[in-house]
Amino acid sequence: MQFIVQGYPAYAYTGGRPFEARSPAIVFIHGAAFDHSVWQWQSRYFAHHGHTVLAVDLPAHGRSPGRARPTIEAMAAWIAALIEAAGLEHAAVVGHSMGSLVALQCAIAHAERVSKLALVGTSLPMPVGEAFLAAAGDDSPAALDMEAVWGHARNAMLATSAVPGVALVGASRQLNGRARTHVLHTDLAACQAWQAPPAEKLARLAMPILVVAAKRDQMTPFRAGQAAAAMLPRAQLAALDAGHAMMTEAPRELLRVLRGFL
Repeated sequence: MQFIVQGYPAYAYTGGRPFEARSPAIVFIHGAAFDHSVWQWQSRYFAHHGHTVLAVDLPAHGRSPGRARPTIEAMAAWIAALIEAAGLEHAAVVGHSMGSLVALQCAIAHAERVSKLALVGTSLPMPVGEAFLAAAGDDSPAALDMEAVWGHARNAMLATSAVPGVALVGASRQLNGRARTHVLHTDLAACQAWQAPPAEKLARLAMPILVVAAKRDQMTPFRAGQAAAAMLPRAQLAALDAGHAMMTEAPRELLRVLRGFL
């Protein structure tokens, strides 16, 4: 579905169901160099079980045109504008990796738009390795390879996908390979530059919060998820036996904890 957000078309996947602004709404936000399709399992379930779903493509990602936003704050403002453009008073916001920072920043700066907050595969702050950032700056295919390999648990090549015939790492590499030039670097630089808000600002968050951390995460380690949950007021922590790409490595398990929260 298309909306006009900050003067440009913006795409959001509605989970295979017509958009209905009167139903409880969930906004799903993808990570660096990816798009709405990383949420295919979870978005389709909620769309077919009483929710309005908007799995977004951030600007310059997937089917959304325009320029990639250079900061987490700018991406968060875009999410708030999309919620308004969709005619929604507020929505539950679920973000993965970079998207978790965007979701948190949106909850801080636009609290009236966020009814619940779920952070999947997060770290506060979210530092990026020098080699990864440098390769992305050169638009090297190696950066996309790093993202695909580190984005899964070790030995993920031997793991079975919930989708028959699909290789987890291979599918991830094909998806991030569709990213526009410089987008991965812009996204990673935004994560690197973002600073965790002071404790007093986090303490003002009043909406329910869920942190989902993976025990075999190579990008945002489990201990980072534990620390994030400890920083956030009254946050629940859910632990999954998976790598960073929980949406495809453990789709049923992630759906279970999101269902319990949302």
